[in-house]
Amino acid sequence: MGTDTVRTATADEAADRRREQRGWYFYDWACSVYSTSVLTVFLGPYLTSVAKAAADTGGYVHPLGVPVRAGSFFAYSVSLSVIVAVLVMPLVGAAADRTGRKKPLLGAAAYVGAAATTGMFFLDGDRYLLGGVLLIVANAAQSVAMMLYNSYLPQIATPEERDAVSSRGWAFGYAAGSLVLIANLVLYLAHDSFGVSETTAVRICLASAGLWWGAFTLVPLRRLRDRRSAPREATAPGLRQLAATVRDMRRHPLTLSFLLAYLIYNDGIQTVISQASVYGSEELGLGQSTLIGAVLLVQVLAVAGALAMGRLARTYGAKRTILGSLVAWTVTLGAGYFLPAGAPVGFFALAAAIGLVLGGSQALSRSLFSHLVPPGKEAEYFSAYEMSDRGMSWLGPLLFGITYQLTGSYRDAIISLVIFFVIGFMLLARVPVRRAIGDAGNPVPEKI
Repeated sequence: MGTDTVRTATADEAADRRREQRGWYFYDWACSVYSTSVLTVFLGPYLTSVAKAAADTGGYVHPLGVPVRAGSFFAYSVSLSVIVAVLVMPLVGAAADRTGRKKPLLGAAAYVGAAATTGMFFLDGDRYLLGGVLLIVANAAQSVAMMLYNSYLPQIATPEERDAVSSRGWAFGYAAGSLVLIANLVLYLAHDSFGVSETTAVRICLASAGLWWGAFTLVPLRRLRDRRSAPREATAPGLRQLAATVRDMRRHPLTLSFLLAYLIYNDGIQTVISQASVYGSEELGLGQSTLIGAVLLVQVLAVAGALAMGRLARTYGAKRTILGSLVAWTVTLGAGYFLPAGAPVGFFALAAAIGLVLGGSQALSRSLFSHLVPPGKEAEYFSAYEMSDRGMSWLGPLLFGITYQLTGSYRDAIISLVIFFVIGFMLLARVPVRRAIGDAGNPVPEKI
């Protein structure tokens, strides 16, 4: 009878955990539309056109009296949003761990971001400052919310489940991004048939991402639950809290070693994503429709790639699978270097290869890091992880830009990024993850 009771309790716990996991997936489903439709496709070109409409005869706008080239306004706004996120994430992460109340903080961050994104509907004419402010708020809010979302992973999945759960979360996100991007492209390309101008179509696409984000955030807020935390000392102000987190991580040097490896190879991943369209348009001479189609292909195949790499991790372990993906990234860049100009088929093949390794690389890195976080410090440590994901990815674009400036060749610029995958591979290969997990005070799964 006692054994039956234990089995029943275990089955109930597993059912509750699966229910919470399904709710967790839906936050990726909710917020990934912002990354795909807003940041990757529509907002950059549109906000730049709005800034140019407000520019003086020299091509400058003057936010707060500072002269800024209209063509640089979007990039500067993204950079400022990263600075805001870097200041806020450690503060919110430590508060979440200290109080155990992650869900209200997740909801607040998500709805601030969703509201700012929905407000982009009013971005027209010469309202470039409104666009900059909304972008800064939305981007920083998304970073904070993603940090809190990621920090749930160690709490809702057993060590053996995390690779699969993390991969499914990424797959949900890419599936939503693909679905909404298809709808947005139909509206954008056939705006005359819908009786709206091209500008209005873009504004609807931007706002729809905010409405989608807000609507589907209700699912994780209903399913996820807070855990009580042991009392901890009060949270320090932003930068002081970040310094305190880094000092604490020095007590776990193997966790820090993994984070350094991730910072480097993820910098390469993010740079390839951000510069692939530039390479396609400037070096290969491809049109906008081809580039948008390639973005959509990446989104669709990233779903299959994330799920497939999750299955590979069950057989070979997360670390070996990530190392394999870094080899694949290196081979893909090498192939991209030799693509002939004016050949969309080759570029689509490159996009397909990127899609197949993109989701899995990110999903398994997240799940592997979750094993290396000391219990009770999930949000605090994931704030550092999120900053390395979003806030530290500047070396790659810098190397890309310098290489192009010195050589005048985008081919040389794209192949220069191989160094991030090679160094990241070498650093990750040297991390003894089983010992790192044990040192963090966590159970070591059979396959890792």
